Amino acid sequence: MGRRIAATAGLGLALLLSSCGLLSPAGDARPSSPHRASSLPRARPVPAGHGSRTATDFNGDGHPDLVLDSLLAPSGGHDDDPGIGIVYGSAHGLVPATRELLTPARHAAPTAGTVPASFDAETVCDLDRDGFSDLVVTTDPPYDGIGRPPVPVQLLFGSPHGLGPARAVKLRIPDRARFGNEWPDQPVCGDFDGDGAPDLAVTASGPRISYLRGPFTRTGAPKAAGAPVDIPGTALATTAPLSSSDIDDDGTDDLLVRAADPGRRARSRLALGGPRGPLRAGPAAYPPGYATVFGRFAGAGRGVTSVTADTGGLLSVGGRPGRIRIGTGRIPTLAAGDVDHDGNPDLVVAGSRPALLSGTANGLSTTARRLPVPRLPGSGRPHSTVLALADFDGDHRADLVLLTQRDRTHDRVTVLPGGPSGLAARPAHSFTTADFTAP
Repeated sequence: MGRRIAATAGLGLALLLSSCGLLSPAGDARPSSPHRASSLPRARPVPAGHGSRTATDFNGDGHPDLVLDSLLAPSGGHDDDPGIGIVYGSAHGLVPATRELLTPARHAAPTAGTVPASFDAETVCDLDRDGFSDLVVTTDPPYDGIGRPPVPVQLLFGSPHGLGPARAVKLRIPDRARFGNEWPDQPVCGDFDGDGAPDLAVTASGPRISYLRGPFTRTGAPKAAGAPVDIPGTALATTAPLSSSDIDDDGTDDLLVRAADPGRRARSRLALGGPRGPLRAGPAAYPPGYATVFGRFAGAGRGVTSVTADTGGLLSVGGRPGRIRIGTGRIPTLAAGDVDHDGNPDLVVAGSRPALLSGTANGLSTTARRLPVPRLPGSGRPHSTVLALADFDGDHRADLVLLTQRDRTHDRVTVLPGGPSGLAARPAHSFTTADFTAP
């Protein structure tokens, strides 16, 4: 559709915007009628699986599941963390009625007899290689400020019945793998040494990480861990929602390293994986921004390129500072996936005005199609975040899951299936995360 952007082309272009005709486009001055409050049926039992190699499959039935980390607190409260929601998948896609609520009180491991109040989902992989995906979370264990703080990272192991049956265990980081007195934080999964077992990278003080080689035991111990590793930055980020990726196609996953914590504008750079782990800095830093995603955006037969999103949906493609503005507003999030199964990755840019850029054999389209956002009570535009862009229904087309929020008091999760013509005109599912915490 319209002009194309290749990685080698000049990027001083303004994207052409067109409505995709889906529900109420984000920029429409006449939004559709408000969504009625969802009333999901009573939660169903999680179907038993036998193990699989599917990513993000906590019950091992061969179908990917969905992690919901930012749940609305009951009655609009702002105190303790309401927990983490899990929606389980099926042969026909996500089934919101098959869901679990993981709370600190019931699922977190206590420290010195104290159960943490915070419980945040960070990354997903099969740490013990048993065919059931595991969820890595961060918590807030008690700390008196003296000496080295405790490890706040905990592991929830998958099982034939999902994540709910057992409590988490604490991640065990050997003393030799720690550095300084900062909290170990920002865990990222990936096979950084190419041995087939998932590893974990966790921040240490300064530009260093604790690199923990998998597989992991059910008591949270890694197979091996050496001295902290220097990285070209101070913070870690995933190269896709909840996962890492092999960017240079050498058989090992790579780490995306940022000069500032997630949520802040910063430059980023790759720490390239290898037989000894992510020890090599990538060849060049990416332009400043809030999010970076990778894909074969330059067209058929071309290599992997990056897209970085800056304030207001300003995109830089292939590492070149861009003047491509699609007007998503506020802090954007990115995700790449093939929504129409044409062999070319498409790009979703979310924010207050989320949009889809279609991939073609000639490169990424410069014509952005606005995505619908549900109308929520209150004034001003709500903010949308990409939760997942993955094939949930097995048709080889990526489905988009968006979380749209306003002021931590109202939200909506919408699932837009992929299809031959792109994303569906209406969501297959639409519900509020309050359904997880409702009595």
